Amino acid sequence: MVEVKLKCIECGKEYDENESRYQCDCGGLLDVKSEGVEVSRKMFDSRKDCESGVWRYKELVHPSAEKIISKGEGGTGIYSNEKLDAYAGTKIIAKHEGENPTGSFKDRGMTVGITEALRKKAKVVACASTGNTSASLAAYAAFAGIKCVVFIPEGKIAYGKLSQALAYGARVFQVQGNFDDAMRLVQQAGKEMNMYVLNSVNPWRLEGQKTIVIELINQLGWRTPDWIAVPLGNAGNTSAFGKALVEMKELGLIERMPRIAAIQATGANPLYKTWKEKSRELLRVKEPETIATAIRIGNPVNWRKALRSINQTNGVIEQVTDQEIMDAKAVVDACGIGCEPASAASVAGTKKLVENGVIKRGERVACVLTGNLLKDPDATINYHSGKIEGVKGRFVNKLQTIEPTIEALEKALAKR
Repeated sequence: MVEVKLKCIECGKEYDENESRYQCDCGGLLDVKSEGVEVSRKMFDSRKDCESGVWRYKELVHPSAEKIISKGEGGTGIYSNEKLDAYAGTKIIAKHEGENPTGSFKDRGMTVGITEALRKKAKVVACASTGNTSASLAAYAAFAGIKCVVFIPEGKIAYGKLSQALAYGARVFQVQGNFDDAMRLVQQAGKEMNMYVLNSVNPWRLEGQKTIVIELINQLGWRTPDWIAVPLGNAGNTSAFGKALVEMKELGLIERMPRIAAIQATGANPLYKTWKEKSRELLRVKEPETIATAIRIGNPVNWRKALRSINQTNGVIEQVTDQEIMDAKAVVDACGIGCEPASAASVAGTKKLVENGVIKRGERVACVLTGNLLKDPDATINYHSGKIEGVKGRFVNKLQTIEPTIEALEKALAKR
């Protein structure tokens, strides 16, 4: 018989899975813990036609779920390209989470989060967001018929993401401040206004995000890559990946543990500094700044879980500049794969780690691309137009204007 509990990562106290809580009485974050689960590679392989790449792995995600809210999330592709390998200096496997229904990995967590919200009979769901969370929550809440409230940092969200939240009918509030201010407000609203919070502080969200790694390794024939590189913002994916790998090892689904490389932007690097300096407390960044808006976070709520994942997998945390992020993005885009800026941090970080000798040339690195290219089209246009302050376009594809004649066309093509 499967038994599911919520367990504190600090003191170990357990709570009933039906409780609507995100933290322990001691203040520690909670894990979903399932005991008595029986799974096998053969079981999951037999479900290859399952419409959801999350619920294909239901036993590892939410054994108690009954009325599932799904939009066919997951099932995202993995891609290889020689140009990408040459750029990074090693073998790259790009796992493209931008292929999810709303264009980012958040859909994996949200299908589980909204399913759980319905199970708990929540009337209103809410989140703070730099963009992708709001888009995903708004879509899944609308699909399930639940009211949705979203808090975003004023003027610091890409329009591709904001447009989704508005289109799907969420009540969107711009908070005067940054993401961390919005996060404090939504947590307070959750306590005082009975809103069900679906940021990654909610442990059920991370159960869905675990399936990025589970599905990746399943797609690779249950052969683990040497490394998994992932952008690090609020630290949900880093936390979920480590949890997934530990559970898969314990259940016999994998023999070898890949190492996690979590990548932050230099202007929003609290966990990099904390890990580098071996601090017991988070070294917050008060005013985080980076062109990669999805990871522009200075006080990640899941930082303790993320560090646990890094320690469990003998992983590393690295930082990359906006220049490195946008150059890597240009290469990913030019391979016909495409991604939003934050996604490219995984490739930029891999390149840097290879150059520094941390990742050995020839090792297989699965780079998770977290969001679709069209999430932030302005960043792409501005890079190729040379309009990003402090970033020089090394791989620009300039827009050209010509007269409507064959002679003009031939002349322009000759220059190219």
